Amino acid sequence: MEDARADLHYPKIEAYDGYLYAILHGIDFGDKKFGTHDIDFFIGPNYLVTVHDGQSTSIAELQDNVPRNNKIMPEGPVALFHRIVDSMVDHYRPEVDKLEDRIEELEKAVFDKPRPDLIRRILAEKREVSTLRRILTPQRDVIGRLARRDFVDISTDVSFRFRDVYDHIVRLSDDAAMFQDRISGILDAHLTNVSNKLNEVMKVLTVMSTIVLPLTLVAGLWGMNVPLPQFPGGDAAQFWWIFGISTVIVVLMLGYFRGRRWV
Repeated sequence: MEDARADLHYPKIEAYDGYLYAILHGIDFGDKKFGTHDIDFFIGPNYLVTVHDGQSTSIAELQDNVPRNNKIMPEGPVALFHRIVDSMVDHYRPEVDKLEDRIEELEKAVFDKPRPDLIRRILAEKREVSTLRRILTPQRDVIGRLARRDFVDISTDVSFRFRDVYDHIVRLSDDAAMFQDRISGILDAHLTNVSNKLNEVMKVLTVMSTIVLPLTLVAGLWGMNVPLPQFPGGDAAQFWWIFGISTVIVVLMLGYFRGRRWV
């Protein structure tokens, strides 16, 4: 009862005297944010008790189907438990597909339209993928135990049904692991792009500083208040001589840098 009253527990299943107690998570995606709600199950010989926040889509769908299908209730509480779990796992797929679409959008944005604010979106999706894996891994183990008939309360027929559910959640878990690798690759690619852009900026600034250095030297020498050798043409021509020399220096340095493929 203490576990059932707690706000959040990770998926697990335990056998007690006369009943099974299980905690499973249903997926709950908002527009951009991932979340889950846990459902506690008490499965006895002739009863099934669920404890949840009242927002379980899977249980609501089962409640709608029971009046229309007279075969559901006679199957017993364990089969009823399977129907809920199967529906919970099925609801993961469309939401996981939406997550995959968002990851694909991030991949395109990183290479086509890289922006500084992408790092926030990447880290947000990375958090959601990590949360998804943290839920799916123990949930897969719980359903695997049900499929293997680790509990005497699970009949052979129901265990076969749980095997199908187990196959679905294994694929979801594999997808989550793949998403983790993809989002890590996207993050690495984004950081590499940022680093390359920074290197390009530093290269341009370095070239500009290198070009300005000899110009500063020339201007400093001929700007001193001491007698210096003058170029032909008198005082009026000195400015144009200095300007011409500076221009030649800039052209030669740019030609050298381009020849070395620095610019």
